[in-house]
Amino acid sequence: MRLSVCLLLVTLALCCYQANAVVCPALLSEMLGFLFIDEPVFKLQLAKFNASPEDVAAKLEVKKCTDQISLEKRGPVEVALLKIVEKCKK
Repeated sequence: MRLSVCLLLVTLALCCYQANAVVCPALLSEMLGFLFIDEPVFKLQLAKFNASPEDVAAKLEVKKCTDQISLEKRGPVEVALLKIVEKCKK
C-alpha cells in the first residue's frame, strides 16, 4: 500500500504545480495506463514521451510492482487520482 501513497503524492505534485494547474491529457492517460494496462501496451504508450531507455526500464520496473496490486485495490487509487485532477482544474 505504500507504493500507492507514493504514486498519489507524485501525481499531486505533477498535476497541481502552481505554474500550471492544467493536467496534460497525455500525463493523465499515462497515469491511468500505469495502473491498468498490460506492460507491452504501456511501453508503447510511453514511447510518445521520448524518454531514454533507462527511464522506460525504470518505469516498467515500478509497474511490475503495481501490477501485483489486485484490481479491486487499484480502483480506489484511480478514484483518488481523478479527484486530484478535478481539484487541480478548479
